[in-house]
Amino acid sequence: MAKPIVVIAEELSPATVEALGPDFDVRSVDGTDRPALLAALAEASAVLIRSATQVDAEAIAAAKHLKVVARAGVGLDNVDIRAATEAGVMVVNAPTSNIISAAELTVGHILNLARHIPAAHGALADGQWKRSKYTGVEIFEKTIGIIGLGRIGALITARMQAFGTKIVAYDPYVTAARAQQLGVTLLSLDELLAQSDFVTIHMPRTPETTGMIGDAQFALMKNTAYIVNVARGGLIDEDALYRALTAGTIAGAGLDVFVHEPPVGSPLLALPNIVVTPHLGASTDEAQEKAGVSVAKSVRLALSGELVPDAVNVAGGVIDTSVRPGIPLMEKLGQLFAGLASSPITAVDVEIRGEIVEFDVKVLKLAALKGIFTNVVSESVSYVNAPLLAEQRGITVRLTTDAVSDEYRNLLTIRGTLSDGSQISVSGTLTGSKQAQKIVEINGYDVEVPVAEHLIVMIYTDRPGIVAVYGKEFGEAGINIAAMQISRREAGGQALSVLTVDSPAPVGLLETVRLAIQADLLREIDITD
Repeated sequence: MAKPIVVIAEELSPATVEALGPDFDVRSVDGTDRPALLAALAEASAVLIRSATQVDAEAIAAAKHLKVVARAGVGLDNVDIRAATEAGVMVVNAPTSNIISAAELTVGHILNLARHIPAAHGALADGQWKRSKYTGVEIFEKTIGIIGLGRIGALITARMQAFGTKIVAYDPYVTAARAQQLGVTLLSLDELLAQSDFVTIHMPRTPETTGMIGDAQFALMKNTAYIVNVARGGLIDEDALYRALTAGTIAGAGLDVFVHEPPVGSPLLALPNIVVTPHLGASTDEAQEKAGVSVAKSVRLALSGELVPDAVNVAGGVIDTSVRPGIPLMEKLGQLFAGLASSPITAVDVEIRGEIVEFDVKVLKLAALKGIFTNVVSESVSYVNAPLLAEQRGITVRLTTDAVSDEYRNLLTIRGTLSDGSQISVSGTLTGSKQAQKIVEINGYDVEVPVAEHLIVMIYTDRPGIVAVYGKEFGEAGINIAAMQISRREAGGQALSVLTVDSPAPVGLLETVRLAIQADLLREIDITD
């Protein structure tokens, strides 16, 4: 019987090929040679790539036998995930391969800024001996502010503590217990910026975090402070950063990532008080080898029909066909759940009810956690690291099942306790022959809302004319309401309204609407595919 064909489209370490093992027909091709790539994919069961090979809809259409695309790295900009999913092709990456490299690069930027190493090197290499010009500062006893205390943030914490520094952090999804375990003081973002001598950002790039550091935030910082970003381009408003650096609002900056890469023509590159690197976060021999070995193992799992922990679009493994449709629904419920949380989550209960429980449903707990963390941590979230992310944050997680479901054939629920003692919940089900995804409960209110990309959830005291109030505000702002459902327990009591909107609503608009209706809860929640 012929061995499955695995195509390696870019240079990977010998350890990658060794990790694949002898069970495959391994072939190499230059992924940048388009005709050669398409020809090689025609027979391939799997393809391993890095960043140069474009696996787009055309490539996927040419690969009739393809089962898995494996990216030896984190980013997936060169893979058409939607086209792969529609074709039933699994996409995997290596989300944890570069976390040590990224943490170490961050520390390197901090040291370079503190001691002006690049500028001093350039001057001396140019024949200039300027010791007094490049007088720096010690890191000892300085305050390091970490925005985003995920895995990379925790690694930086440990490394910077060795310098005798004080670590403060801002992360709305980290509990006080987890911070105490790391030896970190949790602060608000404004407090962190005001107190820190060095600030480093490790957040995901979402509509809420894009441009999160702008003119107002720089104004809060010390004029002796430095800021570093090796996470995602766009977290810092680059125009605002230029103004802060040229005006002396802050002392300097270190950037490894940019809004546009390469940042051709950026005025930041000409400034003397900035250190820049060309997106080197994952550019170490060790990270590249870890990435290759990791995806090679994922390919082996995928082609043998087992669960693939780092699948980014579909779940692998021996999962019953009755359970599979619940996986994407549970991920989206997790995102909704996280969007409703007003303080750090301390406990999560995943409840599965109905006839589905006769099968192994443990993957649904993983899917719930993956959804909860998708938009709240900087690193990529997968089935393998989602439980670890919960453990790191001190979140207890339980899975319960019950064959009895009174109203629905199957009911998937996520309940949680927050650090302020409040509780939240979301439930969903699949209906009809097409297994349509629906939200059927939010915080105890019965609803029946199709899952959509943009949802606005409000809880307020019901009274006449209130729908007209927020309808007017959204309408004047050009936000189209595609669907709306209101649920209440009694006339004149608390009501929950769920709006499906066609586009995201500005944060300022939400606050205007909140004040207009005096809502106890008003959240916009983006649910990604």
